[in-house]
Amino acid sequence: MKNIKTVIIFVIALNLHAISSAQESSTGNWFIYFGNQKINSKWNWHNEMQYRNYNFAGDLQQLLLRTGIGYNLTENNNNLLAGYAFIHSQNYVSNSDEKTNFDEHRIFQQFITRQRFGRVNIMHRYRLEQRFLPDNFRIRMRYFASVNIPLTLPEMSPRALYFSGYGEVFINGGSPTFDRGRIYGALGYVMSRHLRAEAGFMSQIQEKTNRNQFQIVLFNNIPFRE
Repeated sequence: MKNIKTVIIFVIALNLHAISSAQESSTGNWFIYFGNQKINSKWNWHNEMQYRNYNFAGDLQQLLLRTGIGYNLTENNNNLLAGYAFIHSQNYVSNSDEKTNFDEHRIFQQFITRQRFGRVNIMHRYRLEQRFLPDNFRIRMRYFASVNIPLTLPEMSPRALYFSGYGEVFINGGSPTFDRGRIYGALGYVMSRHLRAEAGFMSQIQEKTNRNQFQIVLFNNIPFRE
């Protein structure tokens, strides 16, 4: 239990540091759905939707749709996945209430590996993106590490409350090298063996600004067949 408290305090401290050190700060809200459907013992289908707002809801910043097909190198772990993402963005013009719209298409490849140490569930994700922007093409690399720790039960089983945290760094293939970083902390609830939800706060660190986001997330792992 002492180690669990240490992890939670550490992630919260990182969030507070990111917020306090930002040159500029604003807060919005993301509604997120993650689906990961098991096709058989080796193959899975990833499906995802993110509705990102400048405010709590109704002032669209981005709509992100992402999907892909994955393959497990070992039983229920070490997953290789390739997929496609569509991103519609609405950015405000400086010193104005007007917005500009643009669409981005991405192809991506990723590797996910999972570990467990007692109650602590850890995931590492390594992702490579090829980004097709309206007037540009970019390559970006991302590293994501997350932790889920059940608080009221020994495992991530139904009716368990849990702590969730993650950190992610984005590295461009060109200049500038650093694109952004994210730090997140949340509380979640396991509704059933295949469904869970969480609500938390994410701080996104960029070169000149810090965009803070509340997040409401639903995870759906209902398989096509058991």
